[in-house]
Amino acid sequence: MTLAPLALVREGAAQLAEAGCETPQLDAEILVAHSLGTDRTGLRRMSEEPLGEANEAAARGLLARRAQREPVAQIVGYRWFRNIQVGVDSRVLTPRPETELLVEWGVGLPADARVADIGTGSGAIALALADERPDLQITASDVDSGALDVARANATRLGLEITFVQGDLLDAVDSELDALISNPPYISDSELTGLDPEVVDYEPHLALTAGPDGLETVERLVEQAALRKIPRIALEIGAGQADSTAALLAEAGWAHVEIRDDLAGIARVVIGDNSGDRI
Repeated sequence: MTLAPLALVREGAAQLAEAGCETPQLDAEILVAHSLGTDRTGLRRMSEEPLGEANEAAARGLLARRAQREPVAQIVGYRWFRNIQVGVDSRVLTPRPETELLVEWGVGLPADARVADIGTGSGAIALALADERPDLQITASDVDSGALDVARANATRLGLEITFVQGDLLDAVDSELDALISNPPYISDSELTGLDPEVVDYEPHLALTAGPDGLETVERLVEQAALRKIPRIALEIGAGQADSTAALLAEAGWAHVEIRDDLAGIARVVIGDNSGDRI
């Protein structure tokens, strides 16, 4: 006898809790719903009739993957970010809620601004900006061809116009820019092994780590942006890096430097502005 949908959710949540997943009930609901071709609301409206063997086997397969700490977003193949559904897999980082701070800054840019999203990964930042500010001229770069394949596929599916280029940081962006936005690697090499298995085992280390103090990529990007005299810059950084990053921007010549906290109260985004018209 197979289980009813919500009974399978309860069993799956217990399995995921034992495996150490942070949100076992939510994860189980999402995965069982996905396997049945519905969402969490639809799942709760389903009858208490037992599932067929094929449906239960499919749901249990997804739960088993999650119990191995594979991220939910990679299992279902997407993550919602702002107003768009961003496709993700093991070639890119899963977009985080705190990264939406960068988009909030970007939607305040002047009309028709020329913007570069450096280290675009899945394209989440660039695509969210293009969705909310279609007037912006957006170039998105990444050093990794696999990540760019994911980003281009997302842009095509969403019908959003982005110029994608491959290269290290600003090297491949040869146009004039009014603003630079980036969620660069900022985890120190020593910190990586202490992170959750979802990150260590399933996300690309190239997009995560940046030297002994985690600031190697930030330092190079700030130097390049200063040489290009880009008037506006916004960088996501790790916990405890805000003061160092703000000092880098000030020393590189940005007259106004601001730090913004995420919803957890962690200093998460550092902004430099030489435009005289701060966002």
